[in-house]
Amino acid sequence: MPSQMPPLFDLTGRVAIVTGGAGLLGREYTRTLLAAGASVAVADIDYDQAVATATTAAAETGGVALGVAVDIRSQEQIGRMVAAVCDRFGRIDILVNNAAIDPKFDAAVAGQQANTFEDYPLPLWQASLDVNLSGTFLCCQAVGRVMVPQRSGAVVNISSTYGLVAPDQRLYQRDGEAEQRLFKPAAYAATKAAVAHLTRYLAVYWAPHGIRVNTLTPHGVFNSQDEQFVRRYAERCPLGRMARPDEMNGPLLFLVSDASSYMTGSNLVVDGGWTAW
Repeated sequence: MPSQMPPLFDLTGRVAIVTGGAGLLGREYTRTLLAAGASVAVADIDYDQAVATATTAAAETGGVALGVAVDIRSQEQIGRMVAAVCDRFGRIDILVNNAAIDPKFDAAVAGQQANTFEDYPLPLWQASLDVNLSGTFLCCQAVGRVMVPQRSGAVVNISSTYGLVAPDQRLYQRDGEAEQRLFKPAAYAATKAAVAHLTRYLAVYWAPHGIRVNTLTPHGVFNSQDEQFVRRYAERCPLGRMARPDEMNGPLLFLVSDASSYMTGSNLVVDGGWTAW
């Protein structure tokens, strides 16, 4: 279905990969790219959810989407993902590195937030490095092999305001507790800071090949957090609320489209003013 987007934002004929595509923001990004005219590979460690997301988003937008299984810790699986996308669509124009371990949302590790920095387990630190940083590196590497011969492409690495400033740990304190138990771990902040600098490195490295690389830095997206957290967040944020999941869609579309054609190595911060004070 032809896109109705203004020319600068029109992605008709382009092919995108969204890692972590079945997640909260991944689903939003997928629909946004499809609505702009791109064909989208929804890549996720949960294959069934990737297929379901691709099917639903394609039906909603009239676009073309493909569900692909990938564990971004595996170089072999990333290679298979890239091959599957190239076999289906013939090229890759956009990569959105969205997959990450975020202990605030991931049920498998959420309980580990109770660890203080002094007691934080090395395996959890390593797990964040493997997914958030090494996974992003491996995806960029594999997709770069396709984009360099094309002499075109747009990569968006998803960071976090906690890659810019330290977490305000007061957000995670529970009312009435004598000693705080929940903390945003250092591993998340460190890996997200590293992702933003990987962006700058690749932006300069790939500039001669016509590949643009930018960072999108969201903060505070509402996902049914408990009332205490939402209240503390609103009190701390200049705009006085958390972001809706759809409020990252416009910034993402800007970064992958011709609207940002002279922009590379930049970090677009969408945080309700969080880092302004």
